[in-house]
Amino acid sequence: MNRLWPAVARVTDSALGPYQTAVLRIGVALTWLLFLLREYPHRQELYGPDSPWSWDLAAQLVGANDAFTVLLWSDGQVWFEAVYALAVLFSLLLLLGWRTRTMTALFMVGVLSLQNRSVFMGDGGDNVLHLMAIYLVLTRCGQVWSLDARRAARARARGERTHDGVGPALWAVLGFVLLLGSLAGRTDGDWFIPALLWTVWLGQAVWWLAGRLARTDQPRILLDVVGNVVHNGALLVITAEACLIYATAGWYKVQGSRWQDGTAVHYPLHLEYFSPWPSLAGLLTASGTLVMLVTYVTVVVQVAFPFTLFNRRVKNVLLGFMILEHAVIAVVLGLPFFSLAMIAADAVFLPTSFLRRAGRLAARARGRLRARGDAAPVPPPRCPDGPPGRPSVVGPAEAAPVTDGVPGPRT
Repeated sequence: MNRLWPAVARVTDSALGPYQTAVLRIGVALTWLLFLLREYPHRQELYGPDSPWSWDLAAQLVGANDAFTVLLWSDGQVWFEAVYALAVLFSLLLLLGWRTRTMTALFMVGVLSLQNRSVFMGDGGDNVLHLMAIYLVLTRCGQVWSLDARRAARARARGERTHDGVGPALWAVLGFVLLLGSLAGRTDGDWFIPALLWTVWLGQAVWWLAGRLARTDQPRILLDVVGNVVHNGALLVITAEACLIYATAGWYKVQGSRWQDGTAVHYPLHLEYFSPWPSLAGLLTASGTLVMLVTYVTVVVQVAFPFTLFNRRVKNVLLGFMILEHAVIAVVLGLPFFSLAMIAADAVFLPTSFLRRAGRLAARARGRLRARGDAAPVPPPRCPDGPPGRPSVVGPAEAAPVTDGVPGPRT
């Protein structure tokens, strides 16, 4: 029992992995934002009225599987454009860490609404984004590297409490929209997502009341403990999910004959759909030995990765290999968003010391850029006494007047 209390205290006293969850937030939001921006010219064919998966087909499927999507609340063009634009906005705000708790819920709504509208539009990375968008709602992913963290740090430095007027206004508007959707019967299908949204909405209200009306710090401490437990539980689920993805992929590969004979990597590199750079793919598959090594190493790493979490050094080596592998897949196979989603999920396993060092380097680079901008040379003032056509410059010592082309004595 004495050994159990330190573990319980660690889980309840703080939110574990603040840097890892911040990187996950940034990576997931950036991936979805880049995808929406790249597909903006094709949004009508993907999720809009011009999609081959028509509005009626989507409504039938959602009615059967009770998936959550606000795009089916109306089949109008204006509604679709508004939902798509808001999805882009919520992704950007979550990336910056502005009102992170609210933005995680709105980001989840945007992801689920578009993906559940056209379930066949994706390359595998959409499944990872789908899951991580839900898990992020339960995490405290804005504690570092966010606008929220910077605002809180400035308030602490001034010895003040953060007086937030935007938060309550945003909370009221979102509650009104959620209430209208519930009263109109738009959320009758899937109960989990509406229940999660209502829970977050009520939790925000309780948190605000505890900070404003409570006479002691005990209510806020209790809410902190609850938030830490929920965050740490969600972080555990995220790590388990990532391990499950790799373990499942590895064990299914083991059962395939092409993976067993070491030729599996050869075939996707010669498919036209997955060959944006045919010459590069041909170069990588020119050596049969290299193809065999990459095939076997991929299977071994995916199967072994969940078991290496008990050894940091081995885990970090395999983690670096997997991140490199996804980067190669993004370039060679033309699957950038799948790779970005997987790299974002892999970020929860990055060492805290590495992330802190990366943060310090980024801060130094930003400081140097600001210093260069502030130290930009300013042209010195011109001397008003100089003759026309030959302006003189006032320096440390004032230039002597010029008389008939002969400079006068310096003073």
